[in-house]
Amino acid sequence: MKQNQKDFISKMLTAVLGMLVFSAGINFFIVPAGLYNGGMLGISQLLRTVFVKYLHIFSGNTDIAGIINMLLNIPLCFIAWFYVSKMFFVRTFICVVSQTFFLSFLPIPSTPVVSDALTASIIGGIIAGTGIGIALRSGGSSGGLDIIGMYFTKHFKGFSVGRISLLVNAVIYGICALLFGIQTAIYCIIYSAVSMLMTDRAHTQNINTEVLIFTKNNPVRIMDYIVREFNRDATWWEARGGYTEGRTYMVMVILSKYEYAHLRRELRQIDEHAFVMEKDGIGISGHFDKHL
Repeated sequence: MKQNQKDFISKMLTAVLGMLVFSAGINFFIVPAGLYNGGMLGISQLLRTVFVKYLHIFSGNTDIAGIINMLLNIPLCFIAWFYVSKMFFVRTFICVVSQTFFLSFLPIPSTPVVSDALTASIIGGIIAGTGIGIALRSGGSSGGLDIIGMYFTKHFKGFSVGRISLLVNAVIYGICALLFGIQTAIYCIIYSAVSMLMTDRAHTQNINTEVLIFTKNNPVRIMDYIVREFNRDATWWEARGGYTEGRTYMVMVILSKYEYAHLRRELRQIDEHAFVMEKDGIGISGHFDKHL
């Protein structure tokens, strides 16, 4: 088997593991607490509630939200195949199928694991967000709004995945507020916020970023912050400007993308005139700790 095929299989297995973690967070904490996800799965959960609670159909032991989510994603997968990329379609299809399987067959507790909805929203958000982050860092995609967002971003100016997700989630949680009360909608929003935070942490902490900082001030303050805050080493040296021949200092460090976001904010306080270059996704050999 070629190395590229091995890498693809390894990444997809990790993405499937991420879908398992995500589904566990949903079925063990979010569903028993009567809360709802955002995106296409949130729409599927709302339809599930209408079918089971109001129309009294599909009331078996198997949760049909995953199946509805799969059905809604079928036409979107065609969009991914024809209008995004075939590789994106393959990754999405694998993740959607595995997500449907796990959501359908992971047992939902008859009574909530935790009695407090706020606690359930936070724990569920941590677990589900971590699962999505694992899938994303392996190149996976849960479909739904990802496909719609990528299609519109690719074909129309002014659109983005984030904006479309925000709009759809606002509609979903608005419906939750009307059907189930403001308190439920607030808990859903808390869950969504925690989930997105954990997705960001799980994903960006595994993107290695090379950071090169040019500063005319004392570089020791920057070095001290990097060592103290991130427990990482860095290298600095004195340089000369090619045009002015003025003295400047260069600081180079390898961070995760998540750590770099914190460093960038702090640099505004240390030296607002610092010139910073970053390069994501670099290869590293040797000792480099991933700080999760």
